[in-house]
Amino acid sequence: MIIRKGAIAALLVLTVLSGCKGGANNLTPEPTPEPTAEDAIKVYLKDWQQLDYAGMYAMLTPDARSKQTAEQFAERYGKIYEGIKAAKLEVENISPAPAGSPSGSPASTASSGPVVQKFQYAVQMETVAGPVTFKHEGTARKTLDGEEEKWRIDWDSSMIFPEMKDGDKVRVQTLASERGEIVDRTGEGLAVNGTAPQLGIIPGQLGDDPAAVKAKVAAKLGIAVTDIDRKLGASWVKPGLFVPIGIVDESELDAFDGVPGVAFQQKKLREYPLGAAAAHLTGYVGEINAEQLERLKDKGYKTGDVIGKAGLEQVLEDKLRGTDGVVVAIEDAGGQRKAVLAEKPAEPGTSFQLTVDAGLQKTIYEEIKADASSAAAIEPRTGEVLALLSSPSYDPNAFARGLSAKQYAAWNDDPRHPFLNRFSKGYAPGSSFKLVTAAIGLDAGTLDPDKAVEISGLKWTKDGSWGSYYVKRVHAVNPVDLSKALTYSDNIYFAQAALALGKDKFAEDVAKFGIGEAIPIVYPLAKSQLSNKGLKNEIQLADSGYGQGEVTMTSLHVALAFSAIVNGGNIAYPRLTLEDDPDSPQLWKAAAMTPESAELLKKDLVQAVASPEGVGHGAYIQGAAIAGKTGTAELKATKGVKGEENGWFVGFDANDPKLLLAVMVEDVDGRGGSTYVTPKVKRIFQQAMKG
Repeated sequence: MIIRKGAIAALLVLTVLSGCKGGANNLTPEPTPEPTAEDAIKVYLKDWQQLDYAGMYAMLTPDARSKQTAEQFAERYGKIYEGIKAAKLEVENISPAPAGSPSGSPASTASSGPVVQKFQYAVQMETVAGPVTFKHEGTARKTLDGEEEKWRIDWDSSMIFPEMKDGDKVRVQTLASERGEIVDRTGEGLAVNGTAPQLGIIPGQLGDDPAAVKAKVAAKLGIAVTDIDRKLGASWVKPGLFVPIGIVDESELDAFDGVPGVAFQQKKLREYPLGAAAAHLTGYVGEINAEQLERLKDKGYKTGDVIGKAGLEQVLEDKLRGTDGVVVAIEDAGGQRKAVLAEKPAEPGTSFQLTVDAGLQKTIYEEIKADASSAAAIEPRTGEVLALLSSPSYDPNAFARGLSAKQYAAWNDDPRHPFLNRFSKGYAPGSSFKLVTAAIGLDAGTLDPDKAVEISGLKWTKDGSWGSYYVKRVHAVNPVDLSKALTYSDNIYFAQAALALGKDKFAEDVAKFGIGEAIPIVYPLAKSQLSNKGLKNEIQLADSGYGQGEVTMTSLHVALAFSAIVNGGNIAYPRLTLEDDPDSPQLWKAAAMTPESAELLKKDLVQAVASPEGVGHGAYIQGAAIAGKTGTAELKATKGVKGEENGWFVGFDANDPKLLLAVMVEDVDGRGGSTYVTPKVKRIFQQAMKG
């Protein structure tokens, strides 16, 4: 078919005219449809979901806009959402469809129709306290905005949250979690949650002589007046507010009766019922400092939080601290809670029950508190740690209650170093190590327990290769067998026993006792060692045979080594916490020595204490069979010079081996050496046997 150019032109004209009102007689375009209520609602809800506060504000009725500026509107929404950490906001129109309408939204309203359109919407969001969801009804109103009538949103505070009214606030409150507690094997508290009276000052009520009041408070609390002035000068302080100053004892409350401006509130704080007796074990908590806050901010810590500063409080911090909860609520202008929008409960920290016996811990402390010392007690058959002590000590309650600068300085400057945790440090075990040397020699066949070894005098040198070096003993007993060597604690005998083994065999078999390994308990202790960088020569090997040279052990490790005698040569797996773990091993070191060697050494150690001539006789108890070994470790730079001496005693009742003690006391030179320690151990055993 052939279509002429003129026909095509006519068709185009017709097509254009068909899109105009009135055909060829009226070329006016179709008018844009007037925005409906549905349009206004859709725009407003979309802007809300996108947090476009300016767009939301522009869609409000003139009356709603007259009550607040755009900046105030945006600030209110912004502060609320920022405060509750709103995220994943979804806003949906859920209005029911009118009859005959195919959609789920309000139908368009003609200009002659209604001027009000109700709509329903649903909101959901994630907040710091969990999800918040609600449904609410809004109103779209056709109103004069400028020179035109337009559909706008008739807004009020309930559109933020349905329960809100003008003047209400959304508040986020932290719900403090309870710190897990630490208790002993019977449930007696070691580190627990308690309360104490907190003294505070209300500045506006100090009366006619504020200086006198502050001076009295300072004197009672052991702080400076300047400390009080600093707290009263904080930016948040107002005349009628309670300003916390310090913790006081219940017994001192009466001293402040009638003192103007002084008031009391109960304050939650950590309590340490055993005080100094368990200070190094439990440690203490304190307010987090700036350095810790910077390092731990990713773990949720914030200014003012309490954190473990030492001991188990620090070691177990991640489990003890728990997780704070949070609540998002609406409060009225008077601060009264109207509604809870979301709440995440606080999760308490994990509590721990230790194997420790609080009564035994206190008994041992009373015996050693006057000395620089370390002590460990175990149940040798189970490996349960019954006590761990370091002396001198300090009162951890002072840190929880608010330690004064004067008291801190007194402890920190004390030459005896009360903050030093001695049970976590390694010390030369001295003659207590002879047990290990004897067991290794017996099992290797290089030591015959019945052989009478000829040893003359108090000094011995292997040969001329040693130069002027010699090994010294205290008692000139000759000849010497194993039983006598343990009774008289003969250094020369055990130096020779080590040499008979050779340094490679000695080092290899010492490892059977866990020397060089970390003790597998939750509390970090120094690793024991045989030497710094290997046994260099025969002199060091000989000295190591009687616990000198570079040998170091913690008091707990020495106790564990002796437990092999109780357990037929095996060392039980050490335990500091009571827990039902079916996979927990029963033994730490199997076959550290043979059962035959264990039985022989047990008899010899009983004799070493029972014999009136034995250096350990001071621990002898009639009717018991205390098996034990003393030790005196000399600390000096070179041979022939005077040095410090540390005294040891390690032992148990062979008839009823439920308690094995290892006690080390520093600086016993001039006080009887290791015989200074034995009466203390005897009294501890006697007290333990009573109950």
